[in-house]
Amino acid sequence: MMAGFGHTTRKHPRSRGRTWSRSGPDRAVLGISGLICAIAGFFVLGIILGPIAIVCGWLGMGRRWNGAQPVPALVGVVLGAIDTVLAIVWLAGASAMGNGMF
Repeated sequence: MMAGFGHTTRKHPRSRGRTWSRSGPDRAVLGISGLICAIAGFFVLGIILGPIAIVCGWLGMGRRWNGAQPVPALVGVVLGAIDTVLAIVWLAGASAMGNGMF
């Protein structure tokens, strides 16, 4: 059966496209990917993976702090912040030590 012009079969055609889903698998995937980025950031590229983990965890938490939060998303935000701070401290220490090398 064909729909005519101006008649759609879906009530809300942009419900997931621009506004993101407030619940469901999208938030779970973002929370888990934030956790994975945070754990990987302890070993390699913490200055890059730390902020990515913070953003993914924040979006996985639904962009709010109150209410029941998914554990992987919250852990991703916290570990991502620790990754970022440690990477900045390490870069500052490496640059201060390397003044007289060349």
